[in-house]
Amino acid sequence: MKVAETERLILSKITVEDAPFVLELMNTPGWLKFIGDRNVKTVHEAAEYIKNNQLKCYEKHNFGYYKMQLKSDNLKPIGTAGLLKRDKLEHVDIGFSILPEFHGKGYGFETSSELLNLAKDAFNIKTLCAITLPINKVSIGLIEKLGFSYKKTVNPFEKNEDLLLYEKQL
Repeated sequence: MKVAETERLILSKITVEDAPFVLELMNTPGWLKFIGDRNVKTVHEAAEYIKNNQLKCYEKHNFGYYKMQLKSDNLKPIGTAGLLKRDKLEHVDIGFSILPEFHGKGYGFETSSELLNLAKDAFNIKTLCAITLPINKVSIGLIEKLGFSYKKTVNPFEKNEDLLLYEKQL
């Protein structure tokens, strides 16, 4: 189901049928390094991950992560981006992940800019946050380019891993 459209992309809800794509994305070096291994190694496990995460998020909050699809390439999925309300964070979190071959082409900024509009206009969100590892310089650059400001270092997931927390008023 289409949620939004940008100049080059369609943003659609992720479905169980997207399991092969989600499996590929979740096992890219960038995902494993910066987001973490979710131990999703088969299409079946990816389908279960979608059911237990994305679908539940849509149901509970009416928003979640969306697949980014290229208009120019028969709606090929190239990444995910979305909004997530995490129990451990005060505000809704914006996040993104893109297949390596599509890095550096502006898709993250294009999608995230549209997500800021959706958050404000469709979901009446007043403040968004973004979290990232301090070593993820590309993510930090995108977060700052979107107008987020660094607030503090947090450790919301009970791991031995500090994250940078950014916020933006909408």
